[in-house]
Amino acid sequence: MARVIHVFRRPDRFVAGTVGEPGDRAFYLQAIESSRTISVLLEKQQVSVLAERITALLGEVSKRFGEENLAESTGDGPGSDTDPLAVPLEEEFRVGTMGLGWDSDSSSIVVELLAVTEEEIDESVVLDDTEEGPDALRVFLSPNAAKAFADRAEKVVSAGRAPCPLCAEPLDPEGHVCVRLNGYHDRNPVAEAEAE
Repeated sequence: MARVIHVFRRPDRFVAGTVGEPGDRAFYLQAIESSRTISVLLEKQQVSVLAERITALLGEVSKRFGEENLAESTGDGPGSDTDPLAVPLEEEFRVGTMGLGWDSDSSSIVVELLAVTEEEIDESVVLDDTEEGPDALRVFLSPNAAKAFADRAEKVVSAGRAPCPLCAEPLDPEGHVCVRLNGYHDRNPVAEAEAE
């Protein structure tokens, strides 16, 4: 079957979001352009890494091209998007490999998300239009839109469960087995601190 590459050159919206309660959330990235919506499922860590890498790439682009030139080419850009994911939420695919680049022709950050596949991914299919390879979502973002995406993604990731003050692992409401206590105590250090 032929590879499908969903390309969004000027998305109205590209955001990270979740479905479910903290500790049991599913993470999605969603691209919307006109009446077309594509949603892909991925891991929390992938969202975090993508936000970090976009921020780092924006810093590198700013150093190379100068912030003034970058601002001129991007316009005002979108404000902070706090709306939930668009529904109905239909997963196109689960993300396996992610690619990130700079398109100097359009002055855009290019994000490419490739579907999980059982076969090993050849690096040459990332950010390429070859007919062989996994399905992909390719989104072009102005630097301002990329910054807005990264900011929201970081907030989405950090909106989960509070970290344990001893080991930084996420706390469940009933506590957890803390590795700093060698697993001997099933406790919630935050609840105990509040009780004192």
